[in-house]
Amino acid sequence: MFIALTGTPGTGKTSVTNVLENEYGYRVIHLNDVIREEHLFEDVDEDRDCVLAEMEKISDYLGDSFSKDEISIVDSHLSHHFAQHCVVLRTAPADLKKRLTSRGYKDRKVEENVEAECLDVILVEAVEMCENVFEVETTGREAIDVSKDVHEILTAISSGSSPDPRFLPGSFNWIDEIP
Repeated sequence: MFIALTGTPGTGKTSVTNVLENEYGYRVIHLNDVIREEHLFEDVDEDRDCVLAEMEKISDYLGDSFSKDEISIVDSHLSHHFAQHCVVLRTAPADLKKRLTSRGYKDRKVEENVEAECLDVILVEAVEMCENVFEVETTGREAIDVSKDVHEILTAISSGSSPDPRFLPGSFNWIDEIP
């Protein structure tokens, strides 16, 4: 079973999945790396500093390469396109802007991602595409603490029970913070 760990770039997906992989033993597919390594993209967008992923090729790769019986966490801002269950990491826009700027992202890319977080773009897509969606706050938190929340959600999903209601979607509203 694929469980998406998604969110706007900079919300902490890779840091959290590294903890989930190393501390909890989860199998993690770092989808952005796979897309580049397996050439699952059609072109490179130099202006936006990203690749244009081929969703059908990615779906085929995931379907052919991984067991549906084993829990695999798919780490990417695209992962909700390929899973029934999804955890969306959320970060306050001001904090997200600092994270992306410190990574050396171009101003346009920082603004685009901060606006996407304010407008709940990833969350809305996930709710439209996935059977179960949960949200976890990452603002000002360490990856180890966020990973505990994600582990709690994954444990509930795998046991067939409902995760704590505090993780239900719709907890964050940053619309007033659009730059």
